[in-house]
Amino acid sequence: MSTPPTPPPGPGHSWPPPAPQSVWAPPAGYGQSQSQSQPELNGFALASLLVGLLCLPPLGIVFGIVALVQIAKKRHRGKALAIVGLVVSVVMTGVLAVTVDRVGAAVRDRIDAMGELADVEGDLTDLDDLRAGDCFNVPDGDLLAERPLTYRVDCAQAHHGEVTASKAAEVEGRPESAEADRASEEACWKAQDEYAMDTWALPAYADMFYFAPSRQSWRQGDRRLLCVIGTTEEEQRGSLRRDAAMLKPEQSAFLRAANAVEFLVGRPPEDETEDALPEHQAWAREVYAALGEEAKVLEADKARPGMGKAVQAQLGEIEAARAAWQRTSQARTAADFDKLLGRAMGAMSLETEKALRGAYGLSTEVPQWLEDSSGNPEGGAGRGPSAQAA
Repeated sequence: MSTPPTPPPGPGHSWPPPAPQSVWAPPAGYGQSQSQSQPELNGFALASLLVGLLCLPPLGIVFGIVALVQIAKKRHRGKALAIVGLVVSVVMTGVLAVTVDRVGAAVRDRIDAMGELADVEGDLTDLDDLRAGDCFNVPDGDLLAERPLTYRVDCAQAHHGEVTASKAAEVEGRPESAEADRASEEACWKAQDEYAMDTWALPAYADMFYFAPSRQSWRQGDRRLLCVIGTTEEEQRGSLRRDAAMLKPEQSAFLRAANAVEFLVGRPPEDETEDALPEHQAWAREVYAALGEEAKVLEADKARPGMGKAVQAQLGEIEAARAAWQRTSQARTAADFDKLLGRAMGAMSLETEKALRGAYGLSTEVPQWLEDSSGNPEGGAGRGPSAQAA
């Protein structure tokens, strides 16, 4: 039989020694309390935010509602996340609905226009691909549409429009603003006067149209201005082009000078005289200078055979008109300006210009727009713009 060892001497010791305690041990029930203090994160809450923001907002709304219901019943985490996901999904759904509606409207308009293909003669050509000298048709002859479908045809065929210029838009201010519209209109008047220089030869139904960049197309990089002579009121066959290359040098020189005067007289400042007297005075000085340029051209041509009498008569009227425009530019009050303007506008007669144009071999048929011009307050014949704007 074995004998236990003798305990070591000294007080306070017992034998055998107690079992050693472990260095660390979790208290009883630790794991259970921790799992109860951290509820599960609801998966639908996170899905609502991601789906609503990235791909399918309407589904994000459904996920957000399901998440809030589950969080309330199962005491999950993620209520704030679910609310944010729901709000984001609602907002994105609204944005998506507006976008779809706009795209749908554009597609419907295009489909409606495409339905008229059989009624339009010509080859479908994008508006931006038309160039000066091209003739084209549009559905229903509607040149006032924002961006109509255009069908290029030979100018010998019946057509609704003829392009006078396709150029970079000179936008002053924001696209579609009053300043931008005026700049586009003036650019196209000048382009038309260079394309069809003998403005008296244009048919009465010829109107000026232009297509300028909209705010939306400008943001997308559109910078093209298209100028057009519209002939939708009657059937037009043949080109209206009569530029400098198709005229004699003396004809084109005279028409360029005369058209510059017509253009200026037909484009006074938009504000009333009493609100913008300095601008009106500056305009009168411009007309005075333009008449001087026309006089220089006539002086060079007065020795040509058969032109002396007509040129001399026109020079006499130009001299009187320049004096009247100079006095107008020096008016001290708006009332004086308007009074002097009437005299300046009536200083030149249509009969004298008719004879001069005949001497140059140009059209002598006074256009209706010029006969009906209201630019002369005294009721006489005065110069106006080169055509009626549409």
